Amino acid sequence: MSNSKLKIVVVGGVAGGASAATRARRMNEHAEIILLEKDEYVSFANCGLPYHIGEEIPDRAKLLVATKELLERRFNLEVRTHTEATTINRDAKTVTVLNHRTGEHNEISYDKLILSPGAAPLVPPMAGRDATGVYTLRNVADMDHIKAQVDQSTSKRAIVVGAGFIGLEMVEQLVRRGFKVALAELQPQVLPLFDPEMVQPVQQALADHNVDFFPGDGIKSILTNDQNAATGVELCSGKSLEADLIILGLGVRPNSGLASESGLNVGGTGGIQVNEFLQTNDADIYAVGDVSEYVFAPTGQTMRVPLAGPANRAGRLAGEHAATGTSQPMAAVMGTAIVRVFEQTAAMTGLSLKAAKSCGIDAKCVTIVAGQHAGYFPGATAVTLKLIFAADTGLVLGAQAVGKDGVDKRIDVIATAMNFKATVRDLGNLDLCYAPPFGSAKDPVHQAAFAAGNQLDKIDEFIDSNADLSHVQLVDVRTPAEVARNPLAGGDHAINIPVDDLRNRLQELDPQQETVVSCGVGIRAHVAVRILRQHGFDNVRNLSGGVTVRNRSV
Repeated sequence: MSNSKLKIVVVGGVAGGASAATRARRMNEHAEIILLEKDEYVSFANCGLPYHIGEEIPDRAKLLVATKELLERRFNLEVRTHTEATTINRDAKTVTVLNHRTGEHNEISYDKLILSPGAAPLVPPMAGRDATGVYTLRNVADMDHIKAQVDQSTSKRAIVVGAGFIGLEMVEQLVRRGFKVALAELQPQVLPLFDPEMVQPVQQALADHNVDFFPGDGIKSILTNDQNAATGVELCSGKSLEADLIILGLGVRPNSGLASESGLNVGGTGGIQVNEFLQTNDADIYAVGDVSEYVFAPTGQTMRVPLAGPANRAGRLAGEHAATGTSQPMAAVMGTAIVRVFEQTAAMTGLSLKAAKSCGIDAKCVTIVAGQHAGYFPGATAVTLKLIFAADTGLVLGAQAVGKDGVDKRIDVIATAMNFKATVRDLGNLDLCYAPPFGSAKDPVHQAAFAAGNQLDKIDEFIDSNADLSHVQLVDVRTPAEVARNPLAGGDHAINIPVDDLRNRLQELDPQQETVVSCGVGIRAHVAVRILRQHGFDNVRNLSGGVTVRNRSV
């Protein structure tokens, strides 16, 4: 442990900066460490902000992770709030700062500088953007302003623009507070990072809670009255929506201006470029959090991943490296994320299938639907799990899951396996805990891995759930009662032969035709595919996810 009087300046608090400063102190008791934060609160749980607005977290103080006073007392940091870094002089190794309370500028010297200024909400230039009642949500002050209006509202009408994670969390919490909510999204679905069929249960949950969803329709302008108070929005389609509370959740832009003005390299996605130890092209300056770019594991390319987990880990490593000159390298990130929307939970890690295709990666996928625990144990609910993998090696590239319970467990398992470059065969061999209240002997992770392995081994071939089936010999192996209750979308021409009768009714099918088999979720169809394959049907495939996923896809 070094005893030198090293001077470390950290620009920005919250996840990255506060983690960096406190780790630096734990690793170097004798360093002088100054933490600059342009706002009032230096360390808060920004992911919890929507839940205080909705009063699911009733105690506001619970969100203040570490106060200025605690950081100064416990970690011997010099914490300067309301203080913004405005310029960096790399030659002199100084930072010019502005005290927003006094208006004074002064210079601070540094030996090591850690940048964690975060990102700013993306607000396009449009009429009404500065009107009363229009908000973004990035810090405690934003939360306080939104909650004050929510508490005082008499109209109880709100519009959320942007159906990403924060937008959906705000929708849920506003409904919880008794608001009638409209949700607009420029993309044709909620959670645009997901594959389309995987978000249908989330969109159904919105409908079940009377949320008006406007997909494929972005915001054109904000409507205001004579007092410049918001009265609604005009969408790109020309449709007008009424509300006096408008939340813009359109994404974030990295606050990389300070870095680029001082000659630090900025990458293609707008974040500061760093090496594995979070150092910029100036070895004495580090960058962490939403302002920086990380290596995205499935592609090996650098990109911004504005999530709290990577920010905390990067801050910790940068603080240690700045304080001691050594640390563990930053691992590539997976973009693992999760959101709860009423009764549904959606999570993902790595690449979606559409993202893999856009990157030119030869990827395949399987989709399974299985209980989150043993079906015979009370309370079992379905998890839909989509596994994306390399077509040649079976390397796991990503996964998505949606359901009422157990979604986080499956995605966390797969993200962990991906960190160690697992293949689908590795997933199938995982020794996961099992008891009826918690899972099944063949966990959904196993089932997805087995299906992927079958596809790699040509034991079973899958066709995408949204494929055109009009030209194929379509065989539905459910019972007639099941077919009547839940017809297969685009399957009016399907031949219904229950799987248990298939061997005795093979003569009803033409083995020379391209054949697709469907059932409820794909399990019985797999059995049917194996029967047909071994009776001379060479061109036969299993409809991925069966009627359950098909009917979400088309």
